[in-house]
Order: sequence, then structure tokens, then C-alpha cells
Amino acid sequence: MLTTQRKKLILERLARDGQVVAKALAAELGTSEDTIRRDLRELAQAGQLQRVHGGALPASAAVGDLRVRESLSTDDKVALGRHGAGLILPGQCVILDGGTTALQVARHLPPGLRATLVTHSPTVAVAAAAHPGVEILMLGGRLFRHSMVAVGAMLADAASKIRADLYLMGVTGVHPDAGLSTGDAEEAAVKRLLHGRAAETVVLASREKLMAASPYVVTGLAEVSRVVVPAATPDRTLQALRDGGATVERLD
Repeated sequence: MLTTQRKKLILERLARDGQVVAKALAAELGTSEDTIRRDLRELAQAGQLQRVHGGALPASAAVGDLRVRESLSTDDKVALGRHGAGLILPGQCVILDGGTTALQVARHLPPGLRATLVTHSPTVAVAAAAHPGVEILMLGGRLFRHSMVAVGAMLADAASKIRADLYLMGVTGVHPDAGLSTGDAEEAAVKRLLHGRAAETVVLASREKLMAASPYVVTGLAEVSRVVVPAATPDRTLQALRDGGATVERLD
């Protein structure tokens, strides 16, 4: 089998099965594991999959910068943002992550809501500022331009002094084996820290993030309160995530 044919097959198997095991695929094709690993490495370099020990998982399409991500699953993100905004109760202290879905949460905050919003995203803070009853606390640090969020030691110090009722977390990968992941190590560290400062963490995940993985793990699926997914999410995806330990809520 030609290299291009093997790579096409690998991507087809990822789409169908959600993973590829190098040893099993090598045996099936009658080739060496080294050959399959080389194919996986080249596909990973092209951003078409995420390598893991023993094989590969689908790569998340949500690893582009903020401007790129704004064009992905826009209807899903509006619906998820509206749902996330509805989870915020009067008087609560809520941590709102950066990213395009979080921006939709800020835009759909209930009129007249009186609550405290903590965010490390200047874009989210500006959107939330349209709601005069919402007190906004910004966590500062080094600006990570790719996602337009603050990261680093200054942020960690400020976040360590917060006790929030709810954290609305954004990630780029939601996978039953790889858990919740994102594309940058510092962002993953910030998300872990914020997760630890909230009584409840809810993940709002648009369709391109489901059954996909990114390089840096935030936490396991079972470690968050629930994962909210779009209405069109297939039953098999729901079951796979639940088998991975997630409590999943599908929008109506």
C-alpha cells in the first residue's frame, strides 16, 4: 500500500473509530509499526491528528487563533453561550474562561443580572461590560495573543485568592480517553488552576471539540460537573463520553 493510501486509511479510521492503534493497524496492513508511526508523525505535523502513546486520536479543529475559531460552529456556540449564561445565578461569583464560546456567554448574560464575573480574557470582559449589574474582576498577567487571555505567575497569584461558585471552562479537546485538553501548556495550567478555585466546573463544548484531543491535558472528564454539548451531537458520541466518565448534557 502506498504512503498516501495508508494516510488516507488512517484518517478514515480516526473518523470512524475515534482512535488508531499503531500495532493493530501495522498487523492488519502487513507492514511495520515503524512505518505506521512515521505516517502518524507526518500527519501530526500537518495538524491532521494528535499522536498519543501507541497510536493517535483525532486532532481538534479548535486550535487556531481566536479569529479562526470564531468561524467554527457559530450556531453551536451561540446556543452554548446562551445556555451557559443561564447557569449564572444572581449573587454568584463566576469564572468565565476565554475563547469564542465564553464570548457568547458574556453577550447573552440575562438583563438585570447582578453577579460577579471573573475572567482572564479582555475580550470577554469588554463584552460583559455591557451589563451594568455585573461586577467584572479581571485577572492580569502576560497576554497570550493566540487566545487573547492572560497567563503566567501574576495570574496564578491573583486566582489563588478567589473562591467561585461556578467556572465555565473552554477547551479544544473533549475525548473519553484523553480527557479535556487544550493546545498550549500555559493555558492548560491556568484552566487547571481556575478549575480548582470553583465549587462547580461546567465545560461548554462545540462539535469540533468532541472526540478530539489537543497536546496538553487539563483534567479528566469525570473531574468536572458536566460537559454541555450541542443538540445535534450523535448518541454514539454521548455514550462514548459517558463511558469515559463524563456527565453529559445535550442541549434541546
